[in-house]
Amino acid sequence: MTRQPGASSGDYGMEYCALVYYSGAEDAYYLSHLSDVQGTSVGRTKSCLVPTKLDDPRHLDAVILGRGHNHPHNRRFSQKDMGRDREWVPSRIADSRTGKVLRRHLLLFYREKAGECRAYKFDYADREVAALRGGVWVPIGSVSDDQGNIELYEGQDWTP
Repeated sequence: MTRQPGASSGDYGMEYCALVYYSGAEDAYYLSHLSDVQGTSVGRTKSCLVPTKLDDPRHLDAVILGRGHNHPHNRRFSQKDMGRDREWVPSRIADSRTGKVLRRHLLLFYREKAGECRAYKFDYADREVAALRGGVWVPIGSVSDDQGNIELYEGQDWTP
């Protein structure tokens, strides 16, 4: 996602979106094909269109868990991303095949100038923000209100 044209171009960049889904048969998580882009102008809100359906004949057991997108200009979720009006309901969903209870979430990807990709996750159930560090999701903050304000935990930041 961060290697797409303009995906890491700062203020001049573009966002891409995908659906995040789970396959119980493979016990694996996937991203759908990337969406069309909208909102590319400097100084304007960057955005992308989330796909409205999943078409993956290899994973007919897919359970859609949320969406993922990149930020070309910063590594933080926007306040708009975290607001209650963007929440996916229900925030937990069961895979009928495995009985596994899955949490719905929003993923964010950011590519550093040196090339390293950072990943962040917002869990809709507990409204917690986590950063992927060393292959482990580390909680770094929580959303404190319906408007999407994030309060970072003591000693945590968006960068490791």
